[in-house]
Amino acid sequence: MSKLVNICLIGTGRAGMIHGKNFARRIENAKLIALCDPSKESLELAQKEVDCQYLYEDYREVMETPEIDAVVIVTPTVHHKEIALAAAAAKKHILCEKPLAMDEAECLEMIQAAEENQVKLQVGFMRRFDASFQEAKRVVDSGAIGEVVLVKSLTHGPSEPKPWMFDIHKSNGPIGEVNSHDLDTLRWLTGSEVKSIYANGGNYRSPEVSDQFPDYYDTVAMNLRFEDGKLGLIDGAQYVQYGYDARTEILGTKGSILVGDQGKHNIVVATSDQKLTQPTMHSWMYLFREAYVAEDQAFIDCILNDTTPKCTGHDGLMSVRLVNAGLTSLLENRIVEVEG
Repeated sequence: MSKLVNICLIGTGRAGMIHGKNFARRIENAKLIALCDPSKESLELAQKEVDCQYLYEDYREVMETPEIDAVVIVTPTVHHKEIALAAAAAKKHILCEKPLAMDEAECLEMIQAAEENQVKLQVGFMRRFDASFQEAKRVVDSGAIGEVVLVKSLTHGPSEPKPWMFDIHKSNGPIGEVNSHDLDTLRWLTGSEVKSIYANGGNYRSPEVSDQFPDYYDTVAMNLRFEDGKLGLIDGAQYVQYGYDARTEILGTKGSILVGDQGKHNIVVATSDQKLTQPTMHSWMYLFREAYVAEDQAFIDCILNDTTPKCTGHDGLMSVRLVNAGLTSLLENRIVEVEG
């Protein structure tokens, strides 16, 4: 391959266009040459922002274009597998947003297809590429806080769920759409696999959908135990409205680490009415802006250098395993033992 990787973005919504703008403007040795989306309106809006040579409404046509070296899949999770399998068969490298797929069987198919066709498969867990989370990982590995005992991670999203998210058989609910980041973060920071998980939750903000989607939940709390005895706690929620919130606490035998806060800026305003105010973080797109750039650059680098992606298909598989275990625990109200 030449020193320039030609990219097609498949899925031109909000999350997709983060990658699209990065590959169009900020990533070395990469060029965004194609856009694909079944929505003609979304496709046209994206084209106005990044101006690509090729436009497709059907992903199958992408695979027939030899100039395209790699695809970035940012579609609803239910479509990830079919697109990734087609890309692998066409010898195109794959960056797939989280969660990797709906279940473990789909993940295994994707991993096998990538291996058999000798293409890279990277999963979009951008927190692994965030400077603060990376520094926390370095501190943990240095032993500065002793042995890790407990990791707590939370993600709260402000936006009203899209209609397809209410059907947890298509989305897996917040455990998949929101907390897959937290599940991956805990595996990464502890260096261990989850042995058991217990989840509890409910629908507190969207009661109007409860008749049509009785299993839908917008808030979940999960208790995890790792194979080496470490403990984990995860707090997830959708449609919180106050802002985007992603924080992690790592407790060790000799210290602790806090990652993130609720503020958008490191500023607190005191006013004459004796109030302190601080603007909240409004969007994950802003908070992890540079992490997405680092993630996209890492994808190109692993292609050109023929190295293993920093976030592999196996990492995606393990997160999906935990998502499904957590959902089973929530729906059946029991502790689920996670099979190795």
